Amino acid sequence: MPQPVILSDIGKVLIDFDFSIAARRLAECCDHPAETVLTLFDDIKGPYEVGDMDDAEFVRQGMARTGFRGSPEEFAAIWCEIFTQNEPMHATLGALAGRLPMHLLSNTNELHKSYFLREFTIFQHFQDGVYSHTARCAKPGEEIFLKTAAQLDLDPARTFYIDDLEPNIATAARLGFRTFHYSFAKHSQLQAELNEWLAAQGIG
Repeated sequence: MPQPVILSDIGKVLIDFDFSIAARRLAECCDHPAETVLTLFDDIKGPYEVGDMDDAEFVRQGMARTGFRGSPEEFAAIWCEIFTQNEPMHATLGALAGRLPMHLLSNTNELHKSYFLREFTIFQHFQDGVYSHTARCAKPGEEIFLKTAAQLDLDPARTFYIDDLEPNIATAARLGFRTFHYSFAKHSQLQAELNEWLAAQGIG
């Protein structure tokens, strides 16, 4: 029988992000203002996040669309250096390390995934993950949740799922996951509900 598991989204849960940082830095290296430069990515971000475009093609198209005056490596760094770690969540998960499995489920891309797994210690608490760009599907669709349950051997009824977006929470709840709709301001509420759930699972 599958054991209790914590399954977590990444952005605005484990780490915060601010795309305006990238916008300002891109604007310094091209002829588009920070206020509008990110709109040039609107029709390629989606395909990139579901694996229809690889890193090299995304960087190539991003540089071409913006007229970026710099190297591909500089462009990739600007795209990635937008994150900060959620320290309260790091403490919460650190206290649970070794007591139950923890996994990731995220709509993301390879550049971002490689960056945050490398840069932030909060990810040391997680054993595995499913990502939209390799699953070739994305939240809030049911397919990625079903693939995650199968790949990670999850019983939704014994899985505590954390996400910051209501449509993703709604899909997970419909599929039988125990869910928590997270925001940084609600961290103490998460801690209380997580403690209650852990006790119900026999994890003291």
